[in-house]
Amino acid sequence: MAIRRALISVSDKTGIVEFSRELAAQGVQIISTGGTFNLLEKEGIPVIGISDVTGFPEILDGRVKTLHPAVHSGLLAIRDNEEHQKVMQELGLDYIDLVVVNLYPFKQTIANPNVEYEDAIENIDIGGPTMLRSAAKNHAFVTVVVDANDYAAVIEEIKAGGDTTLETRKRLTAKVFRHTAAYDALIADYLTKQVGEELPESYTVTYEKVQDLRYGENPHQKAAFYSKPLAPVGNITTAEQLHGKELSYNNINDANAALAIVKEFDEPACVAVKHMNPCGVGIGADIHEAYQKAYAADPTSIFGGIVAANRTIGADTAELLSQIFLEIIIAPDFTPEALEVLTKKKNIRLLKLGELSASSAAERKSDWLSTTVDGGLLVQESDVRSLTEADLQFVTDRKPTEEELKQLLFGWKVVKHVKSNAILLAKNNMTIGVGAGQMNRVGSARIAIEQAGEQAVGSVLASDAFFPMGDTVELAAKAGITAIIQTGGSIKDAESIEAANKHNIAMVMTGVRHFKH
Repeated sequence: MAIRRALISVSDKTGIVEFSRELAAQGVQIISTGGTFNLLEKEGIPVIGISDVTGFPEILDGRVKTLHPAVHSGLLAIRDNEEHQKVMQELGLDYIDLVVVNLYPFKQTIANPNVEYEDAIENIDIGGPTMLRSAAKNHAFVTVVVDANDYAAVIEEIKAGGDTTLETRKRLTAKVFRHTAAYDALIADYLTKQVGEELPESYTVTYEKVQDLRYGENPHQKAAFYSKPLAPVGNITTAEQLHGKELSYNNINDANAALAIVKEFDEPACVAVKHMNPCGVGIGADIHEAYQKAYAADPTSIFGGIVAANRTIGADTAELLSQIFLEIIIAPDFTPEALEVLTKKKNIRLLKLGELSASSAAERKSDWLSTTVDGGLLVQESDVRSLTEADLQFVTDRKPTEEELKQLLFGWKVVKHVKSNAILLAKNNMTIGVGAGQMNRVGSARIAIEQAGEQAVGSVLASDAFFPMGDTVELAAKAGITAIIQTGGSIKDAESIEAANKHNIAMVMTGVRHFKH
């Protein structure tokens, strides 16, 4: 067998002229359509129009051109099947040995936030996926290429033996069906959103590889990093790495956790994260002050951690950051002077986010989060529920002071990102104690209070869920905590309220829970 005829029809014309010229030099007859035909003809490459093959004009604004038996019989005919050979001969049809197709730019079309629905629909390719699927199904005889990165390898094999190997055709076929599946997933997702369905009967998503990773959570686990095809700016997948070693699996997880917390704040904020839990969070008049508070919150745990800021990092802050070992620093940008300071540290990763968000923290929209389980997938909305003073229930005799209320709302923004059961102490616009991931709430409270030490006096406490009994309030009172924010909803709420009143602690309830497992 040898490749004699090729059908080429591409939207992305990267490398197609050079590839087609190489094919022509090998004596391959090229059939083409529309813009691809015009380009190849202009470049002086011998090419035949699709209408010369089908005997039928391209019609309906190009919607119908390759959907024809002369095309698909040439792709689907089994070459060593005598009956198929007989039919091809009787009808005067010829085989097509190579298909090079990439599809209408649907993703690029819907990436425009102002795209019209009709324009999106018009950019759904029909003929392209059909040819790809026909050729891929018959890969025992037909080579199919959907990725310009494969042009060179295909040409080399044709030069060497006149055809590609079966192993290559199998590999290219798998890529084709991944490609068409991803294409269809994007279309399905777009149309599902257009009709307002949130949890449809089947859940089809697609991601594109960003990079292979050295290993996963542990060195014996394989891993890779993938991105949503239309991921918005201001997240880890779209961040620009300015300096440092390649990101690891754990780096990416921790960086994502840090970024989720810093996005809670409109004012200058800085977050330090260790093992996906915040070890220090601070807000200030500027990012320099915010970082100083985040560092002071837990100078021990921040070592080897990840720091995220929601303002540009300047030289003064960079000097402080450079004084300790950090894995990653994430910020919308870095001044040239800050980069000069930080890039002296060889391995530190610097990630530039660009714009964090087009809207305020309170206006952020939820996304869909998925978690795999053995044999299945859990899907839920992301937890972007915001809280204001108007949402609070003041349940104790003493209401919080203006300063206490400010600290309670600050603590509430952070505690939602701490692994449950979560207790957080806050004071002076910074965290001072974090108790994460314990099997009971009072255990988390003890950890947070112990970490805060003497600073616990006059601080406020935030809990991600209700108190099942009054013991946490009693601990808070002994530590000198003056105000508590919790969800409420326990059958023993009255016991907690009574304990708070006894110790003159102001308690507010939110009616909102923030479990994070």
